[in-house]
Amino acid sequence: MLQRIKNRVVTLLQLLLVMLFILFEEIVWEGVAKPIYEWVHALSVLQKIEAWLQKVNATVILVIFVVMLASVEMLGLYAGVLFVSGQVALGVTLYLTKIPIAAFTFWMFRVTESKLMQFGWFKWLYGKLMQAIDWLKSLEIYQRTMKRLKATKERVKEWIKKIKLRYFAKESSFVTKLKRLYSSIKRTLKRD
Repeated sequence: MLQRIKNRVVTLLQLLLVMLFILFEEIVWEGVAKPIYEWVHALSVLQKIEAWLQKVNATVILVIFVVMLASVEMLGLYAGVLFVSGQVALGVTLYLTKIPIAAFTFWMFRVTESKLMQFGWFKWLYGKLMQAIDWLKSLEIYQRTMKRLKATKERVKEWIKKIKLRYFAKESSFVTKLKRLYSSIKRTLKRD
């Protein structure tokens, strides 16, 4: 009986970890942060910053990185506190505000990774984090959840595709009516 309860608690904790990781990876990272990261990475001003970072001492880079990472995490925690305390709009706004800073921090990690890995404790911590992520992804519950999520994504894409074909195709009656309405409004506004 006690073993069964323990197994259920462990499974529940694994599910919670998996759901949080999927929420971060699939929604926050893939949907919001990754496009911002790619945009940030493409900025020409960052090419100059990257060149400067290559010349900077590893200890200075470590301090800058740790301060930025700690700031981003504190903003995220504070946004969570605001969200839970009922200030949902402010919490969401703060969380969305931290995403570009997090994207810049991630970019900085990527361009200075070799310097950061010179610190044994940092390399060890990073290795442990990667092991934890690998462990999480190896869980059966993670793999099942991802499989379901991918199937759901495909169904949603198909549904959107059908709606586009039905209502937004060049020859659809819906688009024709919208164009007529737009032309009518435009003519009315020109007369006034």
